[in-house]
Amino acid sequence: MPKIAVITDTDSSLPFDLAERHQIVQVPIMIQFGEESFRDGYEIDSRTVFERIDREKRLPKTAAPAPGQFAQAFEHAFQQGAEEILCLTISSAMSATYTAARQAAELFPGRKIEVMDTRTLSMGQGYMALAAAEAVACGASLAQAKAAAEEVRGRTFLFGSLFTLKYIAMSGRVSSLAAGMAGLLDIKPILTLRNDKLELLERVRTQKKSWARMVELCQEQTNGKRLEKLSILHVNDPNGAQEVEKLLCAALPCPPEITRGEILPGLSIHTGTGTVVVVGVVGNANP
Repeated sequence: MPKIAVITDTDSSLPFDLAERHQIVQVPIMIQFGEESFRDGYEIDSRTVFERIDREKRLPKTAAPAPGQFAQAFEHAFQQGAEEILCLTISSAMSATYTAARQAAELFPGRKIEVMDTRTLSMGQGYMALAAAEAVACGASLAQAKAAAEEVRGRTFLFGSLFTLKYIAMSGRVSSLAAGMAGLLDIKPILTLRNDKLELLERVRTQKKSWARMVELCQEQTNGKRLEKLSILHVNDPNGAQEVEKLLCAALPCPPEITRGEILPGLSIHTGTGTVVVVGVVGNANP
């Protein structure tokens, strides 16, 4: 364990092998079906979640980790030799996770634990955690690791294409009638991060046009600059993710290493099966 431990939560969408390689600990969001609770990514995945949603015709609830879960992660890090901790959580505008981590940090008086509201989610949050871990590996201080994470946030963009509004309608966020009309019209919403929250950006007709529009939006974000990092994530749609990757790499010079993965239930419950998300980090200099 490095002298500075980097801890985040599973809403970061960091593939577990990538997190392990950089010694990043992920505290799980909780998924609740009635009285049953599951640890996001550790005990349940999106395929299992949506099979159960379709079978039971109800959405589970998501819950921020309890302060005790963060406290356990902090204690374990100190036991493994860490002297300081940087904990990066999903945006506080979308979850109580940041508050839970702050409460846990207060249980360690005299210990240096910095809890950082990333103001983002998914691999936007994941790239911040990676930047902090890479800085720590190069000998950075806690303040320098935090600054590295903040710097990456300013260069990151996120776009997501929803396949259906069915699951959002089940949550009550849109009416069943509106969701049904969207289905009849084959409308595919595109989401982005705005005001520290995931919000509707555009409505596009047909899946192919939605993916093509995401590629255009990515081109606008890069604006001739190098695409330094790229993640293509999905909810139960690996074929869709592959198609989006082909479109992106035909339109932009993509980095040699692309992070591919599944969005865990902590986020996927709120977007629905068939979602494809693109997260990129734009380089500082022109290619």
